[in-house]
Amino acid sequence: MNFTIRPMELGDAPGFNVLRRMPGVFENTLGLPSERVQRNVEGFQRLGPDDHIFVAVLEDGTVIGSAGLNVHPNPRMRHGAELGILVHTDYQNQGVGTALMKTVLDLADNWLMLVRVELEVFADNERAIHLYEKFGFEKEGLLRMSVVRDGQYRDNYKMARIRLP
Repeated sequence: MNFTIRPMELGDAPGFNVLRRMPGVFENTLGLPSERVQRNVEGFQRLGPDDHIFVAVLEDGTVIGSAGLNVHPNPRMRHGAELGILVHTDYQNQGVGTALMKTVLDLADNWLMLVRVELEVFADNERAIHLYEKFGFEKEGLLRMSVVRDGQYRDNYKMARIRLP
């Protein structure tokens, strides 16, 4: 399978919206079923210099994954960023997530000089947790009943990767 990873473009908003709302992906996001494409367009337009979003796209432009870093704006926390990643259900376990993680962590390590990259993940999302651990992320805490999913309160892990200079 051939795909390219590149910086996100405004024209990717419809494909990103489809990806976020896809069964098998949606359940592990904080999105709502009513999320509109316009919300994604407006979100993309608000991105600033501390927001770094990449997409994985097929040759025909289909968005099959996305990963991004949002560097903390507080001057005392600028050595860290929040990571988010999504992979199309048809392309999971095919190297897309690994390629996206390599891309954002290369940016974090070699261009932004970040020390701390953190994320939250549903405690039952074993596939994602495995991917994060493969890249050196460790569980720092369990956030009990922190998110609503499918009519129930669910737990999240706070995970982080620390890379000292």
